[in-house]
Amino acid sequence: MTAVLEFQIDARVVDDGRALMAISGSVDLTTAPELRNRLAELIDDGNTCIIVDLTGTDFLDSTGLGALVSAHKRLRMKSGEIRIVCADGQVRKVFEITSLDRVFAMHDSVDAALS
Repeated sequence: MTAVLEFQIDARVVDDGRALMAISGSVDLTTAPELRNRLAELIDDGNTCIIVDLTGTDFLDSTGLGALVSAHKRLRMKSGEIRIVCADGQVRKVFEITSLDRVFAMHDSVDAALS
């Protein structure tokens, strides 16, 4: 039996204009609103590059994708971007199936996304 990860968001500013958000657990109908709000806060605080680390995420549904796309649109208006860290597995497959791996900059590690 696989352990279910508790949903958690850890966000911090990395440097001027860049923030790192690590998400663990499932991003779904019940947790996506918190993700949307936290992304909006980072954007409102002036961050134009947000690295979203999904390596600890075990599930991502359409509402989670919607939160990411919404933030992406807001950042594009400010010439900003979201970079997704997601090496492989089920969550990466969701981006590939929806072709959102062509919309977001996809990275295999946080270090790669920061460089």
